[in-house]
Amino acid sequence: MQDSGIEVLFQGINAWRLWQGMFVSLKLAAISMALSILLGIIMGMIMTSKNWLVKAICRLYLETVRIMPQLVLLFLVYFGAAKHLGIDISGELSAVIVFTFWGTAEMGDIVRGALESIPKHQYESSYGLGMKRGQTFVYIILPQTIRSLIPAAINLLTRMIKTTSLVVLIGVVEVVKVGKQIIDASRFEIPTAALWIYGAIFMMYFVVCFPISKLSAVLEKRLQV
Repeated sequence: MQDSGIEVLFQGINAWRLWQGMFVSLKLAAISMALSILLGIIMGMIMTSKNWLVKAICRLYLETVRIMPQLVLLFLVYFGAAKHLGIDISGELSAVIVFTFWGTAEMGDIVRGALESIPKHQYESSYGLGMKRGQTFVYIILPQTIRSLIPAAINLLTRMIKTTSLVVLIGVVEVVKVGKQIIDASRFEIPTAALWIYGAIFMMYFVVCFPISKLSAVLEKRLQV
């Protein structure tokens, strides 16, 4: 009877190598998400500006990010920077730049919506109590904004984790790249290795992303109370 091919997962350190690749994906997503939150809050505040030029620039930035596929942005940064700017930039740094560029736009729009949803009378009441604009934002507006941001930020994190699979195309050795290496090395001995390797990668993404998605749903319900 022919072997099913599942043994490829347990040969040598194949399973450990896959988890190391997943760690690279999670690291890229975590760094990009942290930067996106910080820059997104600032971007969201800028997006609430009444200046038409500022609003137009912000809208152009947001629509560019939404229309342009992340893969194209990765190629523009990784290959474009090296060829046209003469900058030797690593694949991981390119990924962080692109995902932060994307995440900042998404977070900025979420922050903008959260800020604009706060009733104007809360601003007026705080001013009436003698609070300055900065104090109003820190003590009144920001806490309410953060409550509505947490579920959206977690959802964006899961999307970012899944999108990191694109970095395999710019040479980053993450989980998909490791899986391909294992498949290529086992091509003749275990022809069905691809099924088990990619199946394992699917389960790894599920194990990582499903709890995060459930956490987002739970937090959203609790914060609405």
